[in-house]
Amino acid sequence: MTPEGWRAALDGWVAAQPLLATVLIGALLLLVAWAAFALTRRYLVGLLAQVGRRTRFSWDEALHERKFFRRLAWAVPLLIIRAGLPSMPLLTEGVTAMAQRLIAAGMLVVIAGAIGSFLAAIGDVYAKTPNAANRPIKGYLQALVLIVYILVVIVVVATLIGRDPLLILGGLGAASAVLLLVFRDTLLSLVAGIQLTGNDLIRVGDWIEMPQFNADGDVIDIALNTVTVQNWDRTFTVIPTHRFLEHSFKNWRGMQASGGRRMKRPILLDMSSIRFLEPREVEDLKRFHLLRPYLEAKQRELETWAEEHPESIGNPVNARRLTNLGTFRAYIKGYLHNRSDIRDDMVFMVRQLDPTPAGLPLEVYVFVADTRWTVYEHIQSEVFDHLLAIVPEFGLRTFQRPSGADLALLRGRAELSSVAASGVSAED
Repeated sequence: MTPEGWRAALDGWVAAQPLLATVLIGALLLLVAWAAFALTRRYLVGLLAQVGRRTRFSWDEALHERKFFRRLAWAVPLLIIRAGLPSMPLLTEGVTAMAQRLIAAGMLVVIAGAIGSFLAAIGDVYAKTPNAANRPIKGYLQALVLIVYILVVIVVVATLIGRDPLLILGGLGAASAVLLLVFRDTLLSLVAGIQLTGNDLIRVGDWIEMPQFNADGDVIDIALNTVTVQNWDRTFTVIPTHRFLEHSFKNWRGMQASGGRRMKRPILLDMSSIRFLEPREVEDLKRFHLLRPYLEAKQRELETWAEEHPESIGNPVNARRLTNLGTFRAYIKGYLHNRSDIRDDMVFMVRQLDPTPAGLPLEVYVFVADTRWTVYEHIQSEVFDHLLAIVPEFGLRTFQRPSGADLALLRGRAELSSVAASGVSAED
């Protein structure tokens, strides 16, 4: 039988058995679509993945990891089914047109998913570049994905109802007030993200403090709507991006980039222990090698001054003399200058603050050469361990409010004095 004869016989059978023909053609379409989909994902996508692993480019690997090709593979069965719909005899033109519209809508969804994967792959590739930490683009990519999905939804609705998408866009313009209300936070976050990254106010890896949200830690992600901070206690704080323009925050990046971290802490000294040094005490303090140059220079300076002011000789009230507090300040400076982990090229001060009821604050204001938190705290503890322990060598006392143990000691001494006094009077 000729091909024309086979076709005529097949057409006659289809006309005689339309329901059975429709079921068989539909089943065949689904089988072919499934087989094409399986072959595409197993062999074509697998082949592309193997080729991507062997190349030196990162684009193909990023596309594979983001499942770009696997998402596009869904278009193959949809195209096959759409092409075979007109051959099903029981489907009228209206039903066929509606089914084709549904398939077209599905194709648009597949394309939108593929575009989202493609943009995510762009973000992955960009994240590996040196400039990624300074100029993150994740927020911009998420904004593009949002725009793509909004446009796809509009086109899908227009396709299903058989209208021009521009008409729907015109209707959305009338409902712009509602849309602005719905997407208010997203739009604000988009603008905030542009300003944050454009002005280089925040980067991934920055240590920030934002007390309004109990955030104190490293920025680990900057997205369209949120900025994620991992706090030092290993918890996470998720902050809306637009809040960074509404509230102040502290960024410690400048400290980390400078290579020096400030140490600013006072030692509270009992003011009643501050006094002039006697000559023998000055000589005794020369045993500190850090103080010897200072004391010798001061002695020469005072001798020169005394020669110029003979009225001061023999009367200590009119003379210039060394104090234990000034000598202690000089020792602190020498001690800190002698440490290699303290920066000499940054602000370096040992100063007195205003006296308080808790004593006289003697503040150390220097910069540690290591900005790492644990190392910085270790150095700071070492410095003040030494300074607090050596205070008595200068005849000074640190101030501390009386504790229960101090009061108990005073009471015990008073009782001993009372007993001793009673014993003396009894013998008399």
